[in-house]
Amino acid sequence: MGRITLDKVTKSFGDVNVIPPLDLTINDGEFVVFVGPSGCGKSTLLRLIAGLEDVSSGQIRIDGEDATNLPPAKRKLAMVFQSYALYPHMSVRKNIAFPMKMAGVPEDEQKRRIEGAAKALNLTDYLDRRPGQLSGGQRQRVAIGRAIVREPSAFLFDEPLSNLDAALRVNMRLEISELHNQLKTTMIYVTHDQVEAMTMADKIVVLRAGHIEQVGSPLELYREPRNKFVAGFIGSPKMNFIEGPVAAQQGAHTIGIRPEHITASASDGMWSGIVGVAEHLGSDTFLHIHETGLAETMTVRVNGEFNLRHGDKVFLTPEMDKLHKFDAKGLRI
Repeated sequence: MGRITLDKVTKSFGDVNVIPPLDLTINDGEFVVFVGPSGCGKSTLLRLIAGLEDVSSGQIRIDGEDATNLPPAKRKLAMVFQSYALYPHMSVRKNIAFPMKMAGVPEDEQKRRIEGAAKALNLTDYLDRRPGQLSGGQRQRVAIGRAIVREPSAFLFDEPLSNLDAALRVNMRLEISELHNQLKTTMIYVTHDQVEAMTMADKIVVLRAGHIEQVGSPLELYREPRNKFVAGFIGSPKMNFIEGPVAAQQGAHTIGIRPEHITASASDGMWSGIVGVAEHLGSDTFLHIHETGLAETMTVRVNGEFNLRHGDKVFLTPEMDKLHKFDAKGLRI
């Protein structure tokens, strides 16, 4: 079981209110990602759930039980931090066993859990090594293994991949997602990286200044963002926004169009501009277009073989059924 409910939860530090009244339900077995810019309150919210911060008001329930004032050790949650926090003088086996040893788990049960976690995380061959003999990704897997053996109701991840290089981040993303499929345990994952959110989550919670802007599946947020903030945050590269007469023709203050929903041509199109930087990524190229008269810069995603260079004229045509319309307050129309 791992259903977590937040009912009108708030958090203030002195006179600064960082989490206004907030309601949220995380269902048993869900992989939920808290995402938002730095300072949006996502890590604070995770720490409130973990019991590492006291709520200022409201209630947190875990599997129906009021956990608002329970200490972290009594909440049946396991947290994985950005730093691995491993004991350098201990073997991987002893690092994973440590929380069970502190809890008085019998040794035969410790062995069973260690072997199960090591198998799930591909650490079986490394159990007798020390952390200093492991790569960054392996050390992060040890930290996750230490959480697994506690057999928690839910796992809480606080930007666990931030210290890894790009290739390792991709691998660990896949491994954590696969682990969730194996364990079927509730996972709450904090990141500022919307690509991680889109690729890992069953449900995304987009936060801004402590407020929940939108909750939904990755595709729901991509296809139907509730407001301009969510539209600009979800999707990579980010959505293009256009104001002025072109938006007014569509009955909107602002229209948005994603880079992948614009067709580029060297000969004709609805809009025109000049190619600035072209980012060649192999299968795709991202063109940054200037002098369109629509926005300072328009980003367009084209096939990697598209043959235009810096300074070339380019014509753009949006997919009209993929336009997003927003009013003067930034709300979806």
